Amino acid sequence: MQLKTKKVAAKRATGGFALIDSLRRHGVKHIFGYPGGAILPIYDELYRAEAEGGIQHILVRHEQGAGHAADGYARATGQVGVCFGTSGPGATNLVTAIATAQMDSIPMVIVTGQVPRSAIGSDAFQETDIYGITLPIVKHSYVVRDPRDMATIVAEAFHLAITGRPGPVLIDVPKDVGLEEFDYVPVEAGAVRIPGYRPTVKGNPRQINQAVNLIRQAERPLLYVGGGAIASSAHAEITELAELFQIPVTTTLMGKGAFDENHSLSVKMLGMHGTAYANFAVTECDLLIAVGARFDDRVTGKLDEFASRAKVIHIDIDPAEVGKNRLPEVPIVGDVRNVLIDLLRRCRETGEVNRDRTQEWLRRINRWKQDYPLQVPHYPDILSPQEVIFELGRQAPNAYYTTDVGQHQMWAAQFLNNGPRRWISSAGLGTMGYGMPAAMGVKIALPNEQVICVAGDASIQMNIQELGTIAQYGINVKTVIVNNGWQGMVRQWQQAFYGERYSSSNMQPSMPDFVMLAAAYGVKGMLVSRPDELEDAIAEMLAHDGPVLMDVKVSRDENCYPMVAPGKSNSQMIGLPIQKNLGQAIELIYCPSCGAENAANNKFCPECGAKL
Repeated sequence: MQLKTKKVAAKRATGGFALIDSLRRHGVKHIFGYPGGAILPIYDELYRAEAEGGIQHILVRHEQGAGHAADGYARATGQVGVCFGTSGPGATNLVTAIATAQMDSIPMVIVTGQVPRSAIGSDAFQETDIYGITLPIVKHSYVVRDPRDMATIVAEAFHLAITGRPGPVLIDVPKDVGLEEFDYVPVEAGAVRIPGYRPTVKGNPRQINQAVNLIRQAERPLLYVGGGAIASSAHAEITELAELFQIPVTTTLMGKGAFDENHSLSVKMLGMHGTAYANFAVTECDLLIAVGARFDDRVTGKLDEFASRAKVIHIDIDPAEVGKNRLPEVPIVGDVRNVLIDLLRRCRETGEVNRDRTQEWLRRINRWKQDYPLQVPHYPDILSPQEVIFELGRQAPNAYYTTDVGQHQMWAAQFLNNGPRRWISSAGLGTMGYGMPAAMGVKIALPNEQVICVAGDASIQMNIQELGTIAQYGINVKTVIVNNGWQGMVRQWQQAFYGERYSSSNMQPSMPDFVMLAAAYGVKGMLVSRPDELEDAIAEMLAHDGPVLMDVKVSRDENCYPMVAPGKSNSQMIGLPIQKNLGQAIELIYCPSCGAENAANNKFCPECGAKL
């Protein structure tokens, strides 16, 4: 590595001090963690640092909670999240959180304790090779063999975590490295340069020109926006491009918030549980502009029928993603925001834009919006899950929302219209138990913001011990359990694809009393079971000055629609609202006489009466 350093006098210090001091120099104000034997030298230095002020440790109840809290912290702020765990089980408990961050490209630095250098490889007490275990699920990793390398390693770790395609970086610190004294010379943030690591951040001008030409020629363009747009803070540029050419915008689960979902050009989320109009749009578009998206299987459905009528422009910071699943006509490697800035500048240089070119396309999409809207069921005596989410969004439209994983996550994605960085959910790994610890991280990072976790009754129990952390630190997060007594998405798949054999998915037996459980931790608990209670209960929850756990009993057999079945095209969806029988799939076809859109199972065109 290369260092750009100022001359600073060395001081006698331990490896543990060098680590904590280096973290402070990189702007770290909060660390989520759990101590143990091998990491105690670091915690001893952390004790002194906390006493001096400027840095705070949040003691979680499980290391997985620490990892998810650091992840939520990073997603909400765009800064590097930091978590600690000791050797052995402390380190392995972090693995799920590390994999969650890696799949979603979240910048984190994870510090683990390790047995002394002389004991490595001897199967010492609480020894695991966490470096080897996590090698496939980190952006990079280090074992600190010499305390003199500590400051440089921390600086490199932060640089790697936040630049290029972000990701988690592991630093494994043997116990004796944390204790050893040496002449410490600090390394300031931004001082490292790593030979061979030069992410491409500027797009190729020739490819940008090609992209501009395709956009100008397209009659049915679609912007397909993923998490890379969030990571590069490209929200304003995406909006400018969409409005300039009147291009509709769809987002992935990771891309939610990159474009205002209340905007007339928004078609919201696409994919397995995306809106019908987004999935029809991606099927019928003639140009797909993929911005920071990776053509994930939950988005594409049957890959060879995904945007099969379209030419593709693919913009991404990671060259490994460009062309991995779909070969684009115009590949552009670079930081999304930088590329869009250059693309927009080139558009302005090349003259006027024909904004009328896409008007017929937008009219078709608006018809789809009218014909296939997202629906909120209402029942007389029991709440539907959708109306719970809808009412949350109505009363707290600007909150930061975290979710667990399952049906409630998809309903939240469908009915919550989020701003930039205000949607925080495990997308790639689909980690149950993510939501509440992630919400802790968001609230610690942004104490003046409203933070709400939408959880399921199965997911919440995976990390429900973090109620203790919430209570200890008075972390004012509101957690809403959408409680249907099932592992809801598992039940839905068992119903649809496994002959209604509900194997090990019923969570109702031995379901805890969540209100009493919250009270046992010192957190306000609430129970809602009737439609006429919901509005006032949510208002009471939001007004309460402190954390709340609200258990909302909802209908047990509600399914999340629309749904693209595995192996099917995005244009083939189960449960579109045009169907009275939600168990049938619908495919869009066109009348050969008048061109009107119809469901594939219609026998005659309702517009002109022609036989289909």
